[in-house]
Amino acid sequence: MLVLVRTPDGRALAAESRGDPEGSPVFLLHGTPGSRMGPAPRGAVLHRLGVRLVVFDRPGYGDSDRLPGRRVADAAADVAAVADALGLERFSVVGRSGGGPHALACAALLPDRVTRAGVLVSLAPRVAPGLDWFAGMAESNVREYSAAAESAVRLASSLEQRSRLIRADPTVLVAALRTELPESDLRVVADAGIRAMLVRNYAEALRESADGWIDDALAFSGDWGFDPGAIRVPVLLWHGQDDVFSPAAHTRWLAERIPGSTVEIEPGAAHFGALPVLPRILGWATGQGAARPEAAR
Repeated sequence: MLVLVRTPDGRALAAESRGDPEGSPVFLLHGTPGSRMGPAPRGAVLHRLGVRLVVFDRPGYGDSDRLPGRRVADAAADVAAVADALGLERFSVVGRSGGGPHALACAALLPDRVTRAGVLVSLAPRVAPGLDWFAGMAESNVREYSAAAESAVRLASSLEQRSRLIRADPTVLVAALRTELPESDLRVVADAGIRAMLVRNYAEALRESADGWIDDALAFSGDWGFDPGAIRVPVLLWHGQDDVFSPAAHTRWLAERIPGSTVEIEPGAAHFGALPVLPRILGWATGQGAARPEAAR
């Protein structure tokens, strides 16, 4: 059921709770562009895992009000506001793709509330020392993040134009992605159910505007507002070796700086390879599962 949560500054956040109402609470933070309707396990899987899954639209997406100038760090306050509204004191967070940096923000800034953080196919900070940030990245993302770093106006114009096309036909974005996907990702999105889920996700995300997409790109390209090296809660980092949207080197960089983190780099998988492993990561987030023993940095 959709709940509109009011933040301390008066904004509305559209949130939902799914799965086992008595289960371990896990926030699942969506990708970019994305919404609360993003890829997630079915209700029966969540019940089997004993997970109460909490999802919400980041500011500017779907039914959530925009927060102009937001930083990645601002996600922590929004997650705390949703948790307070739902009566959740302690919880874990899992972020996929664009949700990854925001999950790290929660781990860093809500250490007394976040129990574990699972982070799949995340970006590293744009100013990550020693990282060739664009190496191995698909041309569409290189253009987007280059525009974000150079001109907010140019970025907004580009993403607003793309969003209008997607609102007219949400399958456009899935089709465009396919032109850059490696073979392993093509196999994942060949599933009709996953494609339908992605289409619903993008349609909801951009239903009103491109604001959320624009603000995500700007946030990733600016100062995140926290130091990943300050995280002290358990963190599991997962990445597909062949990812071209957020290259695996980003996760390796994060793993070297987050104390005690566990990293899994999966050969033969790419960006959408995060979807099949998501139930296992959710299980780990509740404390019921373990990282794969063969995981290596």
